[in-house]
Amino acid sequence: MARRGLVKLVPSSRYIPRRAIVLNPEAEETLSVSDAEQAERHGLVVIDSSWKAGRDIFSRVRQGSHRRLPVLVAANPTNYGKLYELSSAEALAAALAILGHFDEAASILSAFGWGPEFLRLNPALIPSRSKEGHRS
Repeated sequence: MARRGLVKLVPSSRYIPRRAIVLNPEAEETLSVSDAEQAERHGLVVIDSSWKAGRDIFSRVRQGSHRRLPVLVAANPTNYGKLYELSSAEALAAALAILGHFDEAASILSAFGWGPEFLRLNPALIPSRSKEGHRS
């Protein structure tokens, strides 16, 4: 994602903006559209780590407002069909879709052969026809 200019890498968690939304599978609160303004103003952070084994990593990140994603099905080849074992790209794309940025989510997923499958497995992320005026 970084090679395509879709994300900005930071060298350590100290560089995460204080008020950014941090995707964290251990968070108590679930990401929702009500987080959109905060994410747009302060950023959306995904940590490139295994969400399955990331408990230690996420507990060290103090900055930001931590949010978990709703239960989603992975489409990445390593965890295909497993609940909540998303790649970083899937997590970021899901968050963007939830926050109303479906086109950006689709752009991230387009870099992966399995990207369209992630949306097929998680149809709730796809805006309905009645929402065609959604922001992106």
